[in-house]
Amino acid sequence: MSNILSGIMSGLNSTYKYFQSEMTDNKVTYDGITELMGDEEKAHMVNQGFAAYLQKNFNSVDKNADGIISADEMDKITAVMSKAGLTKDELTELYSSGASGLSNSTMDMILKYFDEMDTNKDGRLTSAEISAFSVNSAKQEKIDEFAHKQASNMSVFYGSESSSDPGAYSMLSYKYKSSKQQ
Repeated sequence: MSNILSGIMSGLNSTYKYFQSEMTDNKVTYDGITELMGDEEKAHMVNQGFAAYLQKNFNSVDKNADGIISADEMDKITAVMSKAGLTKDELTELYSSGASGLSNSTMDMILKYFDEMDTNKDGRLTSAEISAFSVNSAKQEKIDEFAHKQASNMSVFYGSESSSDPGAYSMLSYKYKSSKQQ
């Protein structure tokens, strides 16, 4: 899960580079994006979700408002998004446009637990916060799994006859082995 944001940034950059290669003088404009998205022969060459995201957010990416998204503007916006993380609204928008590049279940989980993942409460999720949540969730699953073992399962106490691992210990074998070493 830690590569979630980098995958999104990579998808946006790849889409931008494709647009740039297809447009006059390598200038990515709003009209150019619209035209390429409508061109049936070329539309399949680009992720429509990322293209729709760039089109919808054109003015916020085009910081100098010259009508062109420059490579520098694209680099800056993806660097900011990558470093600062993404807001719930940005993630929701990427998800709804199909531009997240992630499975529905992964995006549903991120959006559902956004507030828990956002440990510094800045309203943005970073890769580090997503990774930490993933690790903590896996740890909690193991704790819960151990805590919910049935009391009738005495293999922890007596050991398991089916264990072929010579390093496997039960509580009794550990006590027995440690008393023999004294």
